[in-house]
Amino acid sequence: MRDLETDLEELRESYTSGKTKEASWRKSQLNGLLTLLKEKEKDIFNALEHDLGKHYAEAYRDEVGTLTKSVNLALSSLKDWMAVKKAKLPLPAFPSTAKVFPEPLGVVLIFSTWNFPFGLSLEPLIGAVAAGNAVVLKPSELAPASSSFLAASISTYLDKKAVKVIEGGQVVGEHLLGYKWDKIFFTGSTQVARAVLTAAVKHITPVTLELGGKSPAIFDSFSSSWDKEMVIKRVLGGKFGTCAGQACIGIDYILVQEGYAPTLVELLKNGTVKMFGENPRETKSMARIINKQHFSRLKNLLDDPSVKSCIVHGGGMDEHNLFIEPTILMNPPLEASIMTDEIFGPLLPIITLKKIEDSIGFINSRPKPLAIYAFTRNETLQKRIVSETSSGSVTFNDAVIQYAADTVPFGGVGESGFGSYHGKFSFDAFTHEKPVLSRAMISEFWFRFPPWNDNKLALTKKAYSFDYFGFVLVLLGLKK
Repeated sequence: MRDLETDLEELRESYTSGKTKEASWRKSQLNGLLTLLKEKEKDIFNALEHDLGKHYAEAYRDEVGTLTKSVNLALSSLKDWMAVKKAKLPLPAFPSTAKVFPEPLGVVLIFSTWNFPFGLSLEPLIGAVAAGNAVVLKPSELAPASSSFLAASISTYLDKKAVKVIEGGQVVGEHLLGYKWDKIFFTGSTQVARAVLTAAVKHITPVTLELGGKSPAIFDSFSSSWDKEMVIKRVLGGKFGTCAGQACIGIDYILVQEGYAPTLVELLKNGTVKMFGENPRETKSMARIINKQHFSRLKNLLDDPSVKSCIVHGGGMDEHNLFIEPTILMNPPLEASIMTDEIFGPLLPIITLKKIEDSIGFINSRPKPLAIYAFTRNETLQKRIVSETSSGSVTFNDAVIQYAADTVPFGGVGESGFGSYHGKFSFDAFTHEKPVLSRAMISEFWFRFPPWNDNKLALTKKAYSFDYFGFVLVLLGLKK
């Protein structure tokens, strides 16, 4: 096993030297990432095709393109992000000043996962180096080509004394968790997240958890053929077109009013053929399943007799090529694993409800999802979804687009995770906002010190309520 102690000592020395705090160092790392993405684009495409069977257009859309955008934003915004901000103090504090200094946390650990092995590795890394931290990145061993590429390229394009990629499986991960970190940023499953939290407790290490869950799509009725065509494309893209459903923010299942369900099924069937072809594996417009273990997990979900009977489209599996065609199911049992576990694959259950408004109660009866998608023009329903449900995000009439938005935080709530990143939020995730206050010596508020009396209490009450006129009256003895 790699000598982790030596690696961590070098990282600590790099951070302690102060070089990572300099704007020039931060810019150089971001420019290094940008150069890597440009010069090694084809190599990244090849790694993603090898690990997941991703088409290069999908790979650019979901990984290279979003990362390039994020690096460019960080470079153009770094001066503002790093700037010391003045803070207002109340008049009773006069004469004094307050400023907020954004400072890096120190030496941080990033665990990424396999479904977006570049995006989920480098997106938090962008925030970490922009914030001035020394970093260890632990990519997922389940995407070996991508992990190997990251290990080789990051040491070439970035400062290898301050940013390190450490490869390995569970044993390496456990060893890393045994060390003290200034922040742990984890993307992955709830099961592993519990182990991360348990390890973090030992050193009271702050943690960001980017998890997942069962993200529902509420599908209201649409009368316009234009609306139908548009929303069906967005649903299919948000389910099957994003790493073959192996995405934490992908649509997990659909809720629809029972009277509209037959129409929805036909729209989805026709839309699937148009988007992915009669033989989706041959069109290469869908990724494959990551490995045999996950393939078997998905196969077992469908092999449940009570679930298999609910298939209304698809269901074909090619174990040799680890490919599962887009599969649609109607009303599988709610107690079946396909409706209790995160699916993370190209299986799409549809659950019918008496009224579309019942979707709110259905969602609230389950763990808080990472995302809620609602395809509806009903503004009353939209308002109720926002005010009466809890989720990492809500998107109306589209799916997955929040991942590419830099101006809104990306993250979960409850069992779908906590903490957020993307854009400035990535910088904030690895930053401590340190307040610095300074007070002059020319005056003093004597009433804040013992010995205590009723007059001091009265003055303190007026000061805390910012009742300056009342304060003066008490001070002059004109009011008790």
